[in-house]
Amino acid sequence: MSRVITYDPFRNFRTIQGEINRLFERDLHNCSSDQMAELPVNVDIREDENQIVIKADVPGMEQKDININVDNNLLTISGERKFADKEHQDKYHRVERAYGRFSRTFQLNNSTEVKNITATYNSGVLEVALPKLEEAKPRSIQVQVN
Repeated sequence: MSRVITYDPFRNFRTIQGEINRLFERDLHNCSSDQMAELPVNVDIREDENQIVIKADVPGMEQKDININVDNNLLTISGERKFADKEHQDKYHRVERAYGRFSRTFQLNNSTEVKNITATYNSGVLEVALPKLEEAKPRSIQVQVN
């Protein structure tokens, strides 16, 4: 008696699709920050004669989850956005908002008055003001006529 062997040309594709599905399900069910990629943080930096201002988009966070450190002329903004709805995480069909840790570091120049740096957080935007030292501010010099 002979046996009929069926050929399935899409078997390998289904195997790959299954692996991809398992990867996405694991990230959805295990929304811990250790398994998620680092969160991107977009910033705007502007300068005027008195200060440099950094504005960072960190929506959906609380003040206690944001850290600002200055060390060796490096300003570091870091924190973590946590997945808050752990009770219903099995019910989500899609999670597109990013969660996890973030960190951005900026080199400060020697004209920054480090001890007077201030930060405010309003409507998901963190604003860090870096005042300039008095000698770094532009001055106008009067020309004397003889």
